[in-house]
Amino acid sequence: MEAKTDMEGAILFLKNLYEIDPQLIWVIGAVVAMVLIAALIFFLVRERTEEKMDDKKNEELSQIQGTQLETLPQAIGETKKDEELGIKQISDGLTQQDSVEGPELEEPEDILEEHEEIVGEEIENEIGTIADGTGFQGQEKTEEEVEETKEGLFSRLRAGLSRTQTGLISRLDEMLSVRKEIDGNLWDDFEETLITADIGVGTTMKLRQEIQTKLTKKSLREPSAIKSSLREEILKTLKKAEGNPIELKVKPFVLMVAGVNGVGKTTTIGKLAYRFRKEGKSVMVAASDTFRAAAMEQLEIWAKRVGSDFLKGQSGGDPSSVAFDAVKASLARGTDVLIIDTAGRLHTKTNLMDELKKIRRIVGRELEGAPHETLLVLDATTGQNAVQQAKMFKEAIDVTGIALTKLDGTAKGGVIVAIADELNIPVKFIGIGESLGDLREFKAEEFVEALFLTRKETLH
Repeated sequence: MEAKTDMEGAILFLKNLYEIDPQLIWVIGAVVAMVLIAALIFFLVRERTEEKMDDKKNEELSQIQGTQLETLPQAIGETKKDEELGIKQISDGLTQQDSVEGPELEEPEDILEEHEEIVGEEIENEIGTIADGTGFQGQEKTEEEVEETKEGLFSRLRAGLSRTQTGLISRLDEMLSVRKEIDGNLWDDFEETLITADIGVGTTMKLRQEIQTKLTKKSLREPSAIKSSLREEILKTLKKAEGNPIELKVKPFVLMVAGVNGVGKTTTIGKLAYRFRKEGKSVMVAASDTFRAAAMEQLEIWAKRVGSDFLKGQSGGDPSSVAFDAVKASLARGTDVLIIDTAGRLHTKTNLMDELKKIRRIVGRELEGAPHETLLVLDATTGQNAVQQAKMFKEAIDVTGIALTKLDGTAKGGVIVAIADELNIPVKFIGIGESLGDLREFKAEEFVEALFLTRKETLH
């Protein structure tokens, strides 16, 4: 009803307007018509433009998808090829040297298939080795990239001795800081601190006597003077045990390695082989510990990892026959360095020492002057037990040097002072970490400086 009323009103309005001015009605009609036509044209043009844009987008999308489909097989092929190449490079790195076949020995077994867990770990280590520039076969970084500064090497040594420093020097500092004068109680605490760090009772008493005498002569009563005097005395003791670097004066240079099971003997041999290989020397590793199958397998993995030749015999066979074959093979091949692993445990102490003597005798018979170095590996974490082991081996064979391992994992690093004082055997190497380069030549001054340097001090 309302719509009808509005329509009638509009008609009446237009009728009155027409009666007043007929031309005005035509003008309004023309304007309305033009507006409607313009709106229609705008709508049609906009619709057409949107259709063209959609067509163009669809065409571009089709082209992109087509290109991706065409290149996808090629991309997949290249990725697969790269993966195969990477696997081949790692495999080549692990198997770059075939095991040496002795005159009466079986060919080495494929331990990569028989021991998946061990090899899996070694492959991870190999990848890490390649990543940090210590791999071989062209995967090394340049010397500029891997060269470490003196400060960098010293920092690693200092970090490796951190537990010993905490157990010895930090405790000594705490003890001296609360004392105002040197008295009997202070000396008792001094002895306890040194013995706790496994310097040993005998060596501790010697150090106390030397320091007391020195302080008395200089009329020094300040507790802080004890620390500086202790540093001087330890340096003097370690200087006596500082071994000369190994010089390869003959070829092959035969290095015999001894030590009880668990001291890190196999790892030390691997690191020694790495050192010589890094110097460009050819190396052969002989597994004369035939009584422990795992020892031979681990040693073979190390040999392959660092790129050295490897020789082994049958499990449970005669260790001295392996050493015999190794000398013959080294001479035939012109090998620079022959490293002979030995058993760490037989049925009794007598059996072990007799076997070591036999190996030395046979090696010396086949090559005059061999073995040119007999290295005893000791575990620093065993403290005074390491000293007892050294005495036992020294009585049986001519030990020419000591490699003290695992210094980074113990607060008993003071045992090196006891070894230097009691054994009179040169300390050739110290182990301060798990990396291939963490078997370091022992240098007394560097060792003492790293041990006594506080956190606030720096290397000069």
